[in-house]
Amino acid sequence: MKALRLKQRLREQPWMQPIRLANLKWRQRNGLFPDWRIILGSDWQRFEALRDAARANADAPRMLIATSVGVHTSSSIFDSYLATALTARGARCEVALCDAVLPACLAADYTWYPNPDHFARRGSRDDLCTACLAPAERLFGAEGLGLSVLRYGALLSEADRARARSIAEITAPEAVAGLMLDGIAVGEAALSGALRFFARGELESGKAQAAILKRYLEAACLSLFAMRNLLARERYDVVIGHHGIYVPQALVAAAAHEAGVRFVAWNPAYRTGCFIFSHGETYHRSMLSEPASAWENVHLDEAEQTRLMRYLSDRERGTQDWIAFHPADAPAIENIVGAVGLDPAKPVVTLLTSVVWDAQLHYRARAFKNQVEWVLKTISHFASRDEVQLVIRVHPAEVTGSLPSRQPIAAEIEAAFPTLPKNVALVRPGEDISTYALAAASDAVIIYATKTGIELAARGIPVIVAGEAWLRGKGIGFDCDDAEAYERRLASLPLRERLDPERTARAQSYAYHFFFRRMIPLPGLKRASVQGAPYEVVPQGLQAFAPGAHASIDCVCDGILTGTPFVLDGPEKARPSGLDENGSRKNSKSAA
Repeated sequence: MKALRLKQRLREQPWMQPIRLANLKWRQRNGLFPDWRIILGSDWQRFEALRDAARANADAPRMLIATSVGVHTSSSIFDSYLATALTARGARCEVALCDAVLPACLAADYTWYPNPDHFARRGSRDDLCTACLAPAERLFGAEGLGLSVLRYGALLSEADRARARSIAEITAPEAVAGLMLDGIAVGEAALSGALRFFARGELESGKAQAAILKRYLEAACLSLFAMRNLLARERYDVVIGHHGIYVPQALVAAAAHEAGVRFVAWNPAYRTGCFIFSHGETYHRSMLSEPASAWENVHLDEAEQTRLMRYLSDRERGTQDWIAFHPADAPAIENIVGAVGLDPAKPVVTLLTSVVWDAQLHYRARAFKNQVEWVLKTISHFASRDEVQLVIRVHPAEVTGSLPSRQPIAAEIEAAFPTLPKNVALVRPGEDISTYALAAASDAVIIYATKTGIELAARGIPVIVAGEAWLRGKGIGFDCDDAEAYERRLASLPLRERLDPERTARAQSYAYHFFFRRMIPLPGLKRASVQGAPYEVVPQGLQAFAPGAHASIDCVCDGILTGTPFVLDGPEKARPSGLDENGSRKNSKSAA
């Protein structure tokens, strides 16, 4: 943890930025992005023939892969993987990239610009933008996959640029969040971009903060105008985009919806080699509205039950995951309640926070205005109850996430409660306390938005849902729709009891659905050996992408091409007959 914090502090030093930029450009030239000629090997000419045939076929499904931010490494790598898979199945793929026309975007954040005045004045065109377009064009364009690359700048007229500037100039900072443009929430997207830049759940006051918010508003407008112009000019069957929120991805999704074009969002999943896809919007929101019929009939057999519980146990260490936040080496503590300073003889309730800015952007408010208000209200409630204790476990991703939070929840708590009530304990994000062991020793867990509630309910731990978490409305957790209902629920907590068998069974069905059906393992992707890359593609032939070769590729490509659900099986079983544990068809000899 100390090494991680030192690395984070170094990244935030202004004198480190030129070094980081030079290092990034060197890595881009030396293996950061995949070389598909090497990966496909002897099948490269076959790929070229399929690509050219799709381009010449007026009836070929036409895909717009809106990578947009080329320097966002995870997007560029995986979008090239999707382009290869879809081309191998006869689709015509084109890629959209920003060419430094946007004054702000997903790539910029406070670790690149620790002095916000610099970004407020100049943006990233002189530095980060110089590492964005050219490497991505080499990956997707004539030197790489040979796909058509569309530049944002070429999609915008002078009138578009002037209109975007004017909107940003005349809109007061306090009015940005609610700004709608032709029915599209450009203000919400701009605010999400600015909040992500600062890694905060709310913006601080100041000229730089206001100027950066306006940068994101102008960029949001430009993104919308560029996509509108492209979709009005060209016919696409599907638009594909990473995440589906922030700038420019939220506007790509909005423009697709407006034009009546299907939109598919993707995101890396927790399990190694896995991704999660959704139709129409980011999976953070689509999973909230997914019908119960998608998972409640998943009845686990003995092998599936064992697989699930082993995985949930392993989540404490994260050895099967490439995205993990909790300390893998947290020591085993016999009396974990006593270790955090509470009385093990009394009932304990654990509150699990989410990263403030992350929860603010991904999920809508429910019973409370925001997560901070929820935490403070909860402390106030337990302060008047001597018979039960509260442990606040701050999410480790506040310090271990890719973008550490600059609005730590502990600081918000200390501002409101300089001295915590005696029956309330605070476990900070960097402490080697296992969240899972703490939850197991608790009578109940309270969540706002964290997905950890899925795992805990599947272990039989009662979960109270105060925010817009995925457990809400599924007959698993105990939902609270407003502050009064929340107070009533806390007052009647099921202390000294485990979750009833029916809710536990539903929780396990849903957990299996999420971790093994919605998280889709894709062949040829592994943890990266190159610094700065989240994953890499291993050499494989086109046969890996052929229909029938891998059920997981079939699921993803069919979902994109035909709109079928991104669920890796039928409604009853997790792996159809003939599939191995990774979703590959056994003994398949199919070739593209």
